[in-house]
Amino acid sequence: MNTYQIPRNYKGESRILYIFSTKALMYTVVGILIGLIFYFIFNLIGMQMVGIIIDVIFGAIGFAIGTFKVPDTKKFEITQKTGGENIDDIIKRWFKFRKNRNKIYVLKEEDTKDE
Repeated sequence: MNTYQIPRNYKGESRILYIFSTKALMYTVVGILIGLIFYFIFNLIGMQMVGIIIDVIFGAIGFAIGTFKVPDTKKFEITQKTGGENIDDIIKRWFKFRKNRNKIYVLKEEDTKDE
């Protein structure tokens, strides 16, 4: 009798604390680090609680960028084109597009006649 390998779904096995994948954890930490700048500024003027709230908001934004995907709906033009893709991939592509000075290169196929 032969043995066969059954493919396993490894998605979700690299999660830390059940909700954080490694990518989401990195984006959350970066968001918290950016929020810490605002925390220290608000802490200097005596508004520590406002700084903590802003820090949590930036951490949540980082988590959302690293975890969620753009919904696939037909109502808006942007969701028609990018539906189902990760938000961080779209942001990376936007930065690359801006770096190329808003140029899009399209490969045109020439019409050839087979005679």
